[in-house]
Amino acid sequence: MKKICLALFITVWCIQASAQIQWRNDRTGVYHESGLMKSWPKNGPEMLWHFKGLGRGYSSVSISNDRLFVTGYADGKGYLYVLSLEGKLQNKIEYGREWDSDGYVGTRSTVMHDDGKLYIVSGLMDLLCYDIQSLKLLWKKNYAKDYGAKNTAHGWNGPPLIVGEKLIIAPGGKEHHVVALNKSTGDLIWSSKGATQNDMSGYATCIYISDQQTPQVVAMMSDHIIGVDISNGKLLWSYHHTNRFREHPNTPEYSNGMVLGMSDYGKGSVMLRLTNGGQNAVKVWENTDLCHKTGNTMKFGNYVYGSGEKTNWHCVDWQTGKTIYSDRKLSVGSIIAADGLLYCYGEKGEMALVKPNPQKFEIISTFPVTSGTEQHWAHPVIYKGVLYIRHGDSLMAYNIKN
Repeated sequence: MKKICLALFITVWCIQASAQIQWRNDRTGVYHESGLMKSWPKNGPEMLWHFKGLGRGYSSVSISNDRLFVTGYADGKGYLYVLSLEGKLQNKIEYGREWDSDGYVGTRSTVMHDDGKLYIVSGLMDLLCYDIQSLKLLWKKNYAKDYGAKNTAHGWNGPPLIVGEKLIIAPGGKEHHVVALNKSTGDLIWSSKGATQNDMSGYATCIYISDQQTPQVVAMMSDHIIGVDISNGKLLWSYHHTNRFREHPNTPEYSNGMVLGMSDYGKGSVMLRLTNGGQNAVKVWENTDLCHKTGNTMKFGNYVYGSGEKTNWHCVDWQTGKTIYSDRKLSVGSIIAADGLLYCYGEKGEMALVKPNPQKFEIISTFPVTSGTEQHWAHPVIYKGVLYIRHGDSLMAYNIKN
């Protein structure tokens, strides 16, 4: 009987866990789906529906209990859209002014959710917490006003990290470099001063590493990659890593004691190994090929896949940093994985299904994303056999179930 109860508990837990899709699912880019197509029809998988009218933006879809959440910009303001799995608009609310500078107008940060609450970060540094059912505003912070942060050149991005009761952000600056808030109230739990007083945010969201003796938050700031003790905010280690614009939009990737930080503008990637139970970090290798602005990387087996700044997709040995191959059959872009295959979304609008082959860049199928507006920068999402692609004012849902 106990075994049956345990099996039921595990099943229920898995179902509940799979009902929560956040930024790149769980920040890893791996979607735990099965039974997906191993190749697509010549004209691409069936489009189930197309929602037009999101406004301008680059934020990806997040999903909670079969509801889709995505943000968009119109007339100087940001809006939250709530859609059903059938693409029907269930709700829409205005949450305030949004980023309208530098030519890349629109929303940035993916909506986060946890324990009955939604969290939105605007390009103008507002952090807003809403009740997920009523969409009533519960509390609000501003990174500049409350934590002394300076905005980034292209608008604030990184969505907050949620670990237990802590909601973790990385404003940068002198006093509140990395901050843990109570996710329910917004009250300060701890604040870390970081590596230097002049380090700003580097755009990227933080990640949580739980398998070290000292569980920690890793953040890519403008000039350093840092590790912070999640229990009290103490700075554990710092590694200098920057570029000429001090910008690092990609989420760090972690596996088995090793942290990969990817930068752009020719700086490339650095691999760090955590030592002494997570108290220190040392450089293992550097690679200037993996240097895309926003596409992230994907570890598969002993290799990491990702694209360069302007051309070429690369396969790099995770342990040594050696580039195994470079290929330009697909325009550079973002990458996720599901059911043993890679999903690469090129900046020219090609969606590609790719076999993770360390011998060559093996494209299985492609189809063009022709609907939508402006840049193809939002990362794809997979949920219950459906591939969601946001392109500017449009959200498309494709059936990729086998």
